[in-house]
Amino acid sequence: MSTATAGGAGAREWGGLAVLSLPTMLLGLDVTVLYLALPSLAEDLHPSGTEELWIMDAYGFLIAGFLITMGTLGDRIGRRRLLMIGTAAFGAVSVLAAWSTSAEMLIVARAALGIAGATLMPSTLALITNMFADERRRSVAIGLWATSFALGMALGPVVGGAMLNHFWWGSAFLLAIPVAAVLLVAAPLLIPEYRAPYSGRLDLPSVGLSLVAILPVIYAVKRFAEDGPDAAAIAAALVGAVFAVMFVRRQGKLASPLLDMRLFTDRTFSAALSVLLVGLVGVGGSMLLITQQLQLVEELPPVEAGLWMGPPALLMFLAAIGAPLAARRVPPGIVVAVTLALSVVGYVLLARVDASDGVTPIVTGFALIYLGLGAIAALGTDLVVSAAPPEKAGSASAMSETVQELGLALGVAVLGSLATAVYRGRIDGEIPAGTPSEVARSAGDSLAGAASSAPRMPDGWFDAAREAATAGLNTAMSVAAGCTVVLCLLSAVVLRHVGVIGGDEPRGDSEASPAQQAGSRA
Repeated sequence: MSTATAGGAGAREWGGLAVLSLPTMLLGLDVTVLYLALPSLAEDLHPSGTEELWIMDAYGFLIAGFLITMGTLGDRIGRRRLLMIGTAAFGAVSVLAAWSTSAEMLIVARAALGIAGATLMPSTLALITNMFADERRRSVAIGLWATSFALGMALGPVVGGAMLNHFWWGSAFLLAIPVAAVLLVAAPLLIPEYRAPYSGRLDLPSVGLSLVAILPVIYAVKRFAEDGPDAAAIAAALVGAVFAVMFVRRQGKLASPLLDMRLFTDRTFSAALSVLLVGLVGVGGSMLLITQQLQLVEELPPVEAGLWMGPPALLMFLAAIGAPLAARRVPPGIVVAVTLALSVVGYVLLARVDASDGVTPIVTGFALIYLGLGAIAALGTDLVVSAAPPEKAGSASAMSETVQELGLALGVAVLGSLATAVYRGRIDGEIPAGTPSEVARSAGDSLAGAASSAPRMPDGWFDAAREAATAGLNTAMSVAAGCTVVLCLLSAVVLRHVGVIGGDEPRGDSEASPAQQAGSRA
């Protein structure tokens, strides 16, 4: 019997945690590398502004769509087995993405990476809950697991920037290959298999319902952000809502549901999910806009932009480690509220930045945003999985990762589209009369298009494009600041009943929360 089962944690458990952190680090690295690769990718594949957004968020949308299914599938077939299958698939599809020859091919590859990636995060997090039975050790383990994402984001700009300086943009995807190889070799040696007892068969109709509930809503959000509330966006939202109701009703009738809806009766579970979802919307949008601001407005080369992205990611790394330790003395809701308040300051700084202010205020604001991200990634995730019984860890982990991935993708879609709309509105009157239609269309579509069109435009014109893009950043960050203020209040008020980590007070709604009672009956 492992030491974790007895309540402790030995060398094998901590070594297993290091292995489980590898795919998490890979996903963090993949995010920042792709943001840096976007300008050179755009020069090669010539995507439209809409295609650029799909390249960025197809992965996040598909991973969000399949996380619930994969989290439950891991409970049934074995969490380690699903992790290894997904890792092998992720590595294979990364090769396809690296050698994409068109924007459409890359979008398809990114979608396939999302499906493969959906197997990774819930499996790793659920396995951690099995390996670390003690609450304090589990909290530290989840914090370290969360910091691996931050470490990947910190390494991504530096490693990716160096690769992009010597190789083509597709090399960024090949970073997945060595990580996948190490995990496939080490996982059978260090990570115990876990399959939930009495988990029942996977309900395929529920899988289908979950997809047709999530994906139309995602499409509606994107359509609304790009074109406003037109008929297609409203119809897609209604379709998603109808199938969501059908999904919920079906889960209530099944002995082994795809997602146990009784988990949501726990106030801590629901509030922590809300914080993760809305918090990651702001982070996802700011990551996209800041990397573009550094490379296209400040005109930094990829390596230098990557180095400037390092300090914010390091601050997130420290927050993810420090927040669980602080929550041993201060209630987690207060820790989250304070760090999110600092993120509000960061958003306000970015809402006031000017195209001529230079790099320092941009990086300072971004670092404060990342500080809040580190805290909510560690503590929010811990609150979600702690509110669920061990046999429901796969389901709870999947919900945690679903809302985080969905939040990142929605941030790219909503805040990215909002910034693009502001840019287009500001730049429309700045394009000189007589500009060839193809050049004018590219310059007016996005900042990346303006950068590629600049050599064919009058001298000094690109300054207007830089100012228009900065105005888009200001508007998007103002919206994110307002949403984060609401999150501060939610964390301080709704999570005030949650006791400190390892204390005598319950961390759910009661000593045996409805979610835990549901798990004990399952």
